[in-house]
Amino acid sequence: MHFTVISRILGILLMLFSLTLIPPVLVSLWFHDHNQVSFLIAFIITFAAGMVAWFPVHNVKQDLRTRDGFLVTALFWTVLGLFGSLPFMFSNGLNLSFTNAVFESLSGLTTTGATVITGLDTLPKSILYYRQQLQWLGGIGIIVIAVAILPMLGIGGMQLYRAETPGPVKDSKLTPRITETAKALFLIYLSLTVVCALSYWFAGMSLFDAICHAYATVAIGGFSTHDASMGFFQSETIHAICVFFMVVSGINFALHFYSWQDRRISNYFRDPEFQFYISAILVGCVLTIFLLYHYDVFNFTDSVGHGIFQLVSILTTTGFTTTDFSAWPSILPFMLLYFAFMGGCAGSTGGGIKVIRILLIFKQGIREIHRLIHPSAVIPIKVGSTSVSDRVVDAVWGFFSVYVFAYFMMFLVLVGTGLDVITAFFAVGACINNLGPGLGEVATHYGDMNETAKWVLCFAMLLGRLEVFTLLVLFSPMFWRR
Repeated sequence: MHFTVISRILGILLMLFSLTLIPPVLVSLWFHDHNQVSFLIAFIITFAAGMVAWFPVHNVKQDLRTRDGFLVTALFWTVLGLFGSLPFMFSNGLNLSFTNAVFESLSGLTTTGATVITGLDTLPKSILYYRQQLQWLGGIGIIVIAVAILPMLGIGGMQLYRAETPGPVKDSKLTPRITETAKALFLIYLSLTVVCALSYWFAGMSLFDAICHAYATVAIGGFSTHDASMGFFQSETIHAICVFFMVVSGINFALHFYSWQDRRISNYFRDPEFQFYISAILVGCVLTIFLLYHYDVFNFTDSVGHGIFQLVSILTTTGFTTTDFSAWPSILPFMLLYFAFMGGCAGSTGGGIKVIRILLIFKQGIREIHRLIHPSAVIPIKVGSTSVSDRVVDAVWGFFSVYVFAYFMMFLVLVGTGLDVITAFFAVGACINNLGPGLGEVATHYGDMNETAKWVLCFAMLLGRLEVFTLLVLFSPMFWRR
């Protein structure tokens, strides 16, 4: 383990992250909310900590090994989550404890969207902006690590995705160099954010709300500047724009890259994961609309509007709301949570198990049924026209098993802390899928939960965002042996 290399990288990350505390200072000065000192203190502490970690080892030129990469990847969100909590602790009027501040910070960076803060409409504008910015930074961090960094370690979204999927994203790299790959992804991410913000602004949002909600939409985060979330904006146009960008942001960003590079939209429709993703959205929307209308929750028009928005928001693990879906007939919230387990595509900002894994699990289930009928038959699993190796299918099943096992272990721990079953079930599901809103005590916020439960949910957020194995490998004794 090259701890000097790890210290150097984390030091650089912290110093870079400290610079992101400057925009909230400018927002505070612009809106005169007298909160700039909080951000300046956080900036000084974060930059100093980064300098202390970086300077003693800044001349070290050792290569980053696989085990070092695992640790750096896990520490990326952990360390930034801890330092990202400083503005929440120092801010005027928030009075958040260390636990609540870390929870809010990690929720933002992992794009979970679970919050412990209420009264958003009256908060200082700088704090509102900072929450949204955390999600935006977490979103681009997810994409770059999933597409550019994790393949170097032999794990993660894109390497697994390339092994599992044929089509336009089969190539080993998007561009010849990782730095160029990261740059290309960032430009796509930034472009989507700018277009989304302008769309919101032209549709009637204030410029401040448009920028903030564009951050959260493209990052699939779900934080809002209002307690009523997207329901604050009584505009079908704004809701439609939000649905469009949530769907787009849930698509593999490598697929966006190739489609943009080739100037061909047909690349999307040839991709099996995209086909399954869109099909799931369409089926989910039809079911949700039907159930809302069947149970007389809304008239048909409102059933269509709220049903489509809420299904897309929860399936993509964004977490925006236009109405209190926790008050819907119980079949609907449970069904929506099941869709959230699927989440977005690999290489997107979405959470969950990922569409490609669900597709392979479904195909494996069909194959097992066929094997019962024809025990001696050799039946390959195909995604598109390409066969998927049994090794990949085994890896997907292993991931799914550990994901579900971790879910139920954390669920039991939360019940043991005194939470009711519904709250515990939805809280863990919302956090491990990086979704945000749940049912029971967490239908609107997580502020009333006990501290033990909040730390368990912080772990759940990291576990879901790091796709389980990247984090759990650190708890293996073999990982630390020389």
